Amino acid sequence: MRSRWLLALIATAVAIVAFGVYGLATSPATVVTSPSPRPGLPDGATRKPPLTLTFEPTSEPTPPAGPELTVARYFAAWQADDISSMNGLVADPPADFADRHRRFDTELRVSSLSLNPGELRRQGEEAAEVPFQGVREVTGLGRWTFSSVLRLGLRAGTWKVLWAPETLHPSLKDGGSLRLRETQVRRPTTLTREGLPFPRDSRAGDYLTGLGGTAVLLSLEEASSGRVLLTSPPPPATGTGTRTTISRSVQAAAARALDGLGQPAAIVAVDVETRQVRAVADTLGAKQAFNGLYPPGSTFKVVTAAALLRTGLTPESPVACPATYTIPNARSFTDADGADHGTVTLATAFALSCNTTFVQHAYERLRDDRLRAEAADRFGFREKPGLSSCRIRPSADLNELGSDAIGQNSAQASPLCMAEVAAAVASGVWKPAIMTAEPPADSPPSVPLDDGVAAGLRTMMSAVVTQGTAAQAGLPADTAGKTGTAEVGGAKSHAWFIGYRGPLAFAVFVQNGGAGGAVAAPIAARFLKAL
Repeated sequence: MRSRWLLALIATAVAIVAFGVYGLATSPATVVTSPSPRPGLPDGATRKPPLTLTFEPTSEPTPPAGPELTVARYFAAWQADDISSMNGLVADPPADFADRHRRFDTELRVSSLSLNPGELRRQGEEAAEVPFQGVREVTGLGRWTFSSVLRLGLRAGTWKVLWAPETLHPSLKDGGSLRLRETQVRRPTTLTREGLPFPRDSRAGDYLTGLGGTAVLLSLEEASSGRVLLTSPPPPATGTGTRTTISRSVQAAAARALDGLGQPAAIVAVDVETRQVRAVADTLGAKQAFNGLYPPGSTFKVVTAAALLRTGLTPESPVACPATYTIPNARSFTDADGADHGTVTLATAFALSCNTTFVQHAYERLRDDRLRAEAADRFGFREKPGLSSCRIRPSADLNELGSDAIGQNSAQASPLCMAEVAAAVASGVWKPAIMTAEPPADSPPSVPLDDGVAAGLRTMMSAVVTQGTAAQAGLPADTAGKTGTAEVGGAKSHAWFIGYRGPLAFAVFVQNGGAGGAVAAPIAARFLKAL
């Protein structure tokens, strides 16, 4: 349709030009004739003057051609990107006429242009305008339609385009401008279990690839108002990547709980029933939240307490909690607070984290490798396939047994291993953590805890939060756990807190952070409150 209109304009223009030529033939003219010289005329003789003939015109002068030809030529040149021809058709074009057109197309990534002129409208004898529709193809955005007006005026007998910036686009009127904005949007290939992108700064990048994928969202806007004229469709927000076992909300809570912490640290959370990892926020580096081996300190008393309960003790059993206890013919052990608490229940000794209580009863009840067997056979402290790392050696002597009982010496574990310990208490079954829908074929078998042992441990871990070393940490109600302060030769102690609440079991570890109750437990409180 547009092409037929332009062809019609050009045909009209050609007819006008032809008619103009005919007009020249019929306009007034003067012809001068010179007679041929006659032979034999004497030298010096005067010749007759030339004959002058005057023809009167037979019609009135032709008026100047209409604006249609200028319109046709301008639109044809514009669509062909012939800016030089366009410039010649403009009345008083600005010095940067060509540069403006080039910049417009380059900065807005215009790859093609098509124009569809409307009906020409006369505005008196010396002005006219043509409304038109245009379609620009913008790389990365597609079709961009616009409407504008081509204005014309009669200048020195010739119709010229009265160009203004809004001829290019209406948004350029009165000094306006357009811009192409690029916005980075996330398009990861690895997603949370809900099919959503991982939270920003998730601190899980060592464990999962494809978390930082991005796409560019393009938008064409008016610079002053910010009004969006055209935008590219956003990438799909869900369902296009590989899903993991990580929960977006749990991962976000874990990552934010570590914000502002000066020491390397990790938070690991697992689902109590499935044992799928729901969060891993790690600033330790090198996957140490899964693979690192650190002395677990008093968090290991969960394992020691399980072994003691299996020997017949109960949470209500009376035990001594002196400031110092010396293993017969071996070394002495002290409590962190240096206080003699006298005789208390086993649950209270656990809540107060009495080293002396657990060293004494390990000596009296867990010799002959019973402590190591409890840790290895029922809580995964052995070489095994799986995500976590933890271990304990047979005690070489009573000093080593006493140290192992309170999570020092050969007892070593990763944060994930200790989260598995907490989950075993919550569920009554130890089984390894996984990051797949189902356990791998070589996964170690589940190990049920005795019902009485599991129930006793739950009572004791609840007491830690309500009346023990984590009572001042601000943990939410129904949280159960155990603090740990693991001594490190020549350096500040590691801070631990392990526990469970609702469907989650977790471990918080701060390398060289200090006391578990003062450092790790408040971090756990921030984590749980953010869920």
